[in-house]
Amino acid sequence: MRAGLIYNPLGGQFRKRDPDIRRVLAEMTGITQIEAKDLSEFDRAVSQLLAEDIEWLIIIGGDGTLQGVINCLFAQRSVEKWPLLTIVPGGTTNMIALDLGMHGKPEQVLTRVKHSLGQSGQPALVSRPVLRIEQAGVKNVYGMLFGLGLIARGVRFSQSQVKQLGMTGNIFTLIIVLRSVIGTFLGRPQAEWAPVQISRADGKGAMQMETYTFALVSALERLLLGIRPYWGSEPAPLHTTFVRQNSKNFWTRIWLLVAGRGHGLKKADGYESYNTHSLEIWLDDEYIVDGELFHASSEHGPLRISADGPLLFRVL
Repeated sequence: MRAGLIYNPLGGQFRKRDPDIRRVLAEMTGITQIEAKDLSEFDRAVSQLLAEDIEWLIIIGGDGTLQGVINCLFAQRSVEKWPLLTIVPGGTTNMIALDLGMHGKPEQVLTRVKHSLGQSGQPALVSRPVLRIEQAGVKNVYGMLFGLGLIARGVRFSQSQVKQLGMTGNIFTLIIVLRSVIGTFLGRPQAEWAPVQISRADGKGAMQMETYTFALVSALERLLLGIRPYWGSEPAPLHTTFVRQNSKNFWTRIWLLVAGRGHGLKKADGYESYNTHSLEIWLDDEYIVDGELFHASSEHGPLRISADGPLLFRVL
């Protein structure tokens, strides 16, 4: 199987374990390896590897690196013609890799990848849908997790302060979660703690605006720290959760949601979760996709989030 590799040396785990990762990379002879640190470099790397007609694309990086590479792939080739993907968890947050079952330190995962090069046999594959986020006049965005409100505020905080401390993994995630939850508990009025206003069409097509503490749409089965904050039962690929501001008994029920036991929570009390193929929302606010910040404006009409793919990941 012809393979190619893209690595981002700025990822949190890569920076921490740089000598060990580069030692394994030096042993992986016979495949093209490309260093890429931003979207323009991701695009050039993807173009080069697709021109080499690779069948397996190995990506060393975190959620943001994978999101960037996926967007470059969508821009250049229809998804059914993509190579298989493998993500080696080399970022500050590695939610997608962990959801796929890629456990271990990055050099350990990379060593397993190295040993599988040139081997025959049927690889272990995991399929996931991917979010396609569209708005008129704006380039499509693709990713695995879309978040609003508290989720987006936490990501902004992480990029401005905690990330500078060099923390990664679950410790990094725990600090972000605690900071966001404490901010909500204190009821801070600053914009950095603000909930999000979202308009959606009700069952009769009438627009309804509500204020939410947070909202998310996920193509993953589990998020950071292994949480599964959705409980819809519909046979559809995307998981959505909306938690309204001032929802009933928030401080006792949020732990049920985080633990994946939200089935008893009610929409009438401010907790809504369902599976869907697509949804439309109107908002004027920031949102995140796989840890990367974007902004939506209702001047461009609704933000439409749909299932695309699926993507095939090779898991080792």
